[in-house]
Amino acid sequence: MLIPAQLVALISQHSLRPAPPGVHRLCDEIQTRCGSAVQAVLFYGSCLRRNDETEGIVDLYVLVDSYRRAYPRGMLAAANRLLPPNVFYLELPWGEGLVRAKYSVLSLPDLARGTSRRWFHSYLWGRFAQPTALVYARDTQIAEQVYQALAQAVVTFMSRVIPRLPAHFTAREVWQEGLALSYRAELRAERPDKVVHLFESWQDYYERATLAAMPALPFPVKLAAETEPRLYHAGIPTLGRLVSRLSWALRSLQGKVLSVLRLFKGLFTFQGGPEYVLWKIERHTGIRVERNLRQGRYPLRGLLRVLWRLYRSGAFR
Repeated sequence: MLIPAQLVALISQHSLRPAPPGVHRLCDEIQTRCGSAVQAVLFYGSCLRRNDETEGIVDLYVLVDSYRRAYPRGMLAAANRLLPPNVFYLELPWGEGLVRAKYSVLSLPDLARGTSRRWFHSYLWGRFAQPTALVYARDTQIAEQVYQALAQAVVTFMSRVIPRLPAHFTAREVWQEGLALSYRAELRAERPDKVVHLFESWQDYYERATLAAMPALPFPVKLAAETEPRLYHAGIPTLGRLVSRLSWALRSLQGKVLSVLRLFKGLFTFQGGPEYVLWKIERHTGIRVERNLRQGRYPLRGLLRVLWRLYRSGAFR
């Protein structure tokens, strides 16, 4: 089914919001590193919500036309193709301090596949259903492809989440339940209050995106009441709801495995890999671990010990 033009227009309007100047400086440096392979740069996450690049780490996605052209070494291209994305760290002088970024490299075709309903796991469509700013696009054609992928992410997200809700639901319930499910499908331990905050930070956007995406869903959804907030009704058979529940259980298991594999890959592709992996584990599990990966000649062995301790402490839920 075609993506509703109203949804694409909403996303393109929201994606063109101005980014802070430090983000543009980071974008320029990334283009210098990756060269002409860069097709677009997306800005998302907590720094986008705050519209502030000076606190925390800026989250960027760099879309390239070829992994081979984006890297000087074939090993990095192969790793990106095998288990996308590759993640890198960047910090630059900015004013009297530094501006920092974590940027992920992904091809535009992989973005299109990862946000479609053909893609099972929520890693990409769960992220890009949320508000995202387009900091750079090579041309208008690339920008349109990005808007289509972001709109497809919203449709995929809603089609996977609504079967987990009661027959009558609001936009708030769609997004809060969906974000909680997609976080649990990775190696994360987000607090319930964070999911509430994510919705409330962009409530108008989520309300409008929910309404605009309804015609593209693979099951009938009706507007049950023109109240505030709007109340929707979905006609989903019992079997469909059961399949959805089982799918999310499998997604959660698959996501834990993929998260661990990405952590291993981060040891070799991320500058300061061991320290980054420890920070990532602590941030997403809420469990502090000893920083013994800095010691010794075998960081991979140290990471395995840390992961085993986390497993025994119940971090991988």
